Amino acid sequence: MTLLIDGHSFHYEMENLCRVFYPHERIRVVYQPAEDETVIATSLQREEGRTLVTASYRAFVTRESRTRQVDNGHTDYEKECERQMAVALFEVLTTVRGFTPKWGILTGVRPVKLMRRLIAEEGSEEAAARYFMERLLVSEEKTRLSLHTVKAENVHLQKSRPDSFSLYISIPFCPTRCAYCSFVSVGIEKTFKLIPEYVRLLCREIEETGKIARDLHLRLETVYFGGGTPTTLTAGQLTMLLDAVREHFDLSTVREYTVEAGRPDTITREKLDALKAGGVTRVSINPQTMHDRVLSAIGRRHTAGQTVEAFRLARAAGFGNINMDLIAGLPADTAEGFADTLRQVLALGPESVTVHTLSLKRASDLNQSGEGAARTAGSRVTDMLQAAETLLGEAGLRPYYLYRQSRTLGNLENVGYSKPGFDGLYNVYIMDETHTILAVGAGAVTKLKEPGGPYIERIFNYKFPYEYNERFSALLEKKKKVYEFYGRYPTFGAGADGD
Repeated sequence: MTLLIDGHSFHYEMENLCRVFYPHERIRVVYQPAEDETVIATSLQREEGRTLVTASYRAFVTRESRTRQVDNGHTDYEKECERQMAVALFEVLTTVRGFTPKWGILTGVRPVKLMRRLIAEEGSEEAAARYFMERLLVSEEKTRLSLHTVKAENVHLQKSRPDSFSLYISIPFCPTRCAYCSFVSVGIEKTFKLIPEYVRLLCREIEETGKIARDLHLRLETVYFGGGTPTTLTAGQLTMLLDAVREHFDLSTVREYTVEAGRPDTITREKLDALKAGGVTRVSINPQTMHDRVLSAIGRRHTAGQTVEAFRLARAAGFGNINMDLIAGLPADTAEGFADTLRQVLALGPESVTVHTLSLKRASDLNQSGEGAARTAGSRVTDMLQAAETLLGEAGLRPYYLYRQSRTLGNLENVGYSKPGFDGLYNVYIMDETHTILAVGAGAVTKLKEPGGPYIERIFNYKFPYEYNERFSALLEKKKKVYEFYGRYPTFGAGADGD
């Protein structure tokens, strides 16, 4: 497929919108007319007093086109031209493809953050909701979900301070790689020999990062071990890392300490006891589905029975805050099967449940294998998400954070649901980009947030464990950029030289 960009600079947004309707096709962006079987053309033509924006579709005998206009004196001319072009393209593609995405022309990861900003700009929730539905073409259902989530998040955002930060620790190892996975995670069968050195160096990076936080007088709010599957490590290795965090960070202000236990087949009582002793307050046990047939189809080597046993072990170890992750739209699953999974999970009584929509990233084995059934499951996934909202709501869980990814089935979303008092704070902070995230480990990305402002600067760690181990000294040099960043703000001047 070819996307023609003519007379405007909105290629990024137009390409993303095309991908909503064609999530698995390669989109070639051109700036001159091109011959192809399928051409989507977007153009801007400025005339006296007005500008015409046009979107058209041509494929074999099919033709479809829409033109909208913008007053040249519009107070936000560029933004309005982009919006009107997106609306025109949306109208063309909904006609051609025969379905209307519920998120309208929104393609960003953080619709809730946008809703929050619109409430401030438009002056009320009602006005912001009208903007979502009338100008961005978001469905009433998703607009309502966004408003509910804004209210839940606001409670936690108000508690973050200019000197607040969260700590993310990356453990990029898994027992096996799931078919849908595109994260920087590798099976321990191939990388087992890297783990001891990785853990040793990670303890050193934790030490150096703790020094930076102390020098800059930053206040730690949440700690999050993610991956990968952190419980791929042994109990002893987990204890080493937890001890390093306790030694080098002030945990007295921490309001949440999470470890993604993740795969039930990695969870043992010994590891859970190590987590509890290390100060962890929240664990995530992620079945994705409670049906063995579906687990086998996605390459998970555990059973639903192991999920139940892992959950009971966590309760016995004293964990009163357990999250469980599910994925809607997995191959071999059905709407009825997903509803049954929800009921089985709710019977265990977790404090929170996160419902993800399957995203077929290009790097995932499932996408590369051409799994056709999963690609055409949009309506089925819509039913699954509606079942989740209903069943979780009846059980007393309500949405507290939301985000979106590209190439999700049906262009749908991921939502965290929780019982009152059990929202995952790190999830809220990372999605809202509330405050700085100091991140350690392979593939981790430190996100430095301007105190009291919107600006964000990133520091990328090396992506793979072998790179992390081999180039560790250079990585520590990168970390000094944290001092440089905070040195721009007088409040954080102390310790800015890194001494």
